[in-house]
Amino acid sequence: MSSAENSVYPFPETIEVIKKVVPEGLQSPRVGIICGSGLSGLASSLKDIVLVPYDTIPGFATSTVPGHKSSLAFGYMGDTPVVAMLGRFHPYEGHKLTSVTYPVRVMSRLGVQYMIITNAAGGLNPNLAVGTIVVVQDHLALPNLTGLNPLLGPQVNLDHPRFLPISDAYSVKLRQLAFLASHQLSLDDSALAEGVYAWVSGPTYESPAEGRFLRAAGADVVGMSTVPEVVVAREEGMEVTVFSLVTNAVVIPEKYRSIKEEVKAELAGRKVEAPPTEVVSHDEVLSLGKEKEDLMKALVERVVKLLPGSASKPV
Repeated sequence: MSSAENSVYPFPETIEVIKKVVPEGLQSPRVGIICGSGLSGLASSLKDIVLVPYDTIPGFATSTVPGHKSSLAFGYMGDTPVVAMLGRFHPYEGHKLTSVTYPVRVMSRLGVQYMIITNAAGGLNPNLAVGTIVVVQDHLALPNLTGLNPLLGPQVNLDHPRFLPISDAYSVKLRQLAFLASHQLSLDDSALAEGVYAWVSGPTYESPAEGRFLRAAGADVVGMSTVPEVVVAREEGMEVTVFSLVTNAVVIPEKYRSIKEEVKAELAGRKVEAPPTEVVSHDEVLSLGKEKEDLMKALVERVVKLLPGSASKPV
């Protein structure tokens, strides 16, 4: 354990608290799951579930966002021990990135090998219908590039690479299992897609110009989370996959209203019909998340059952 690890992170205290309340068989989960907005119902697929509230765990913050609970859930998915974050932390809540990603580092020290991350995202690609689950193949992280990288500062473990490559951040094997799971669940071909996730800091939704910029840069969906956890999970040596549920279309009009032309028309005595104003709301995000919760739950559960070494592999 490095000096940075000792000074910044209370790993021994955290692990001690968890092991006091979690049965021995669940103390070393193979799979970690992070639940996005409105998707904490994923935990209902766990057997022998044990909830550990964040406010009882040293080093853990508290999620303040509607649709996010604040507990670690330990349980079995099939015969596989898993741990799920019911509620994540975001920098826009005021949490430092060390706090945002601390649960991922704890999961690693508990034995997690595979990380499955879910999120609610806005659709930038007009070909992605609302309700589509995007299996992320890459990310565009403006905060990472401009000073909000979760690996800034002293290294947590000197055995980790100082300059972490993330060109292979999204496990090909796990992405293959996602589409195999979709086939086994007889999902429509349009239910799952592949794409690039853009991380922005939030908490504002994107302006039309920002949405247009991200789309032009090659992003298919956009959200305010996930990438910090992905980066840290990769540093910790986990295999990672991300499922982004498209809960709304980012507002990107083909052209702007010309207020100048509208005023000129009114002055000339011509009637002007004002177009409706489009906005996105968090209620919309939570509603779609609730609607697709069972689908996301079935997909994650099937992927876990297909993992190498799992006791049961449905065909």
